[in-house]
Amino acid sequence: MRLYDTEIASRLLLGTAQYPSPAILAAAIDASGCDVVTVSLRRETADGSGAGFWDRVQATGARILPNTAGCHSVQEAVTTARMARDLFGTDWIKLEVIGHSDSLQPDVFQLVEAAGILCGEGFSVFPYTTDDLVVGERLLDAGCQVLMPWGAPIGSGQGLRNRDGLRAMRAHFPDVPLIVDAGIGRPSDACMAMELGMDAVLLNTAVARAGDPVMMARAMAQAVLAGRSGFDADPMEPRDMAVPSTPVLGLAELA
Repeated sequence: MRLYDTEIASRLLLGTAQYPSPAILAAAIDASGCDVVTVSLRRETADGSGAGFWDRVQATGARILPNTAGCHSVQEAVTTARMARDLFGTDWIKLEVIGHSDSLQPDVFQLVEAAGILCGEGFSVFPYTTDDLVVGERLLDAGCQVLMPWGAPIGSGQGLRNRDGLRAMRAHFPDVPLIVDAGIGRPSDACMAMELGMDAVLLNTAVARAGDPVMMARAMAQAVLAGRSGFDADPMEPRDMAVPSTPVLGLAELA
């Protein structure tokens, strides 16, 4: 999988918030085999108290994808992205501009505007968006080369609430990397996203809040791999009627 100019081996991207401890986070990243982890700028504070967390994440060897989590305006998101680039030393940014405080649905109007500004400044923007095709077109026009449609509200664990919408995105953007971001609750959800033809899955809460985050990280990695393999294998289409798996031609007829 190629994201901008970088080859990524794993199709599972992992968030780093809400884990019981930095040690469990590091173990979960290792168990997942992921190459990319998201980090919020808010974990790095002016007094350096976030240094232990940052050192632990760096030690995993995963690529850092800073995000603008918690931003509600263009100005806030753009400023946070610029600060993240200086702090983390990367042009990659997961762009979030939240428009609804309860559902955490992105404000797609401000999202497109912020994406245009950041792409113009040389950022590689990963926009957290809805499964709206028109919004996807506008984000690509703004300079994005990746789209990250939500499966369900952030942290809800509801799975894929609009499978038809994701199928439509895959058909409409056949050559654009699509990463389902938010809403994945179980390995079966991750597997389904990959069976629909998504290129990757980004999740956080489902692993961080599991009874055993390390085991869940491993399960998610296996689910993503199985789902992608199933998609690549070109599965059979559902049928309206039963079709016998044992041939009936040539069987003896008993009078």
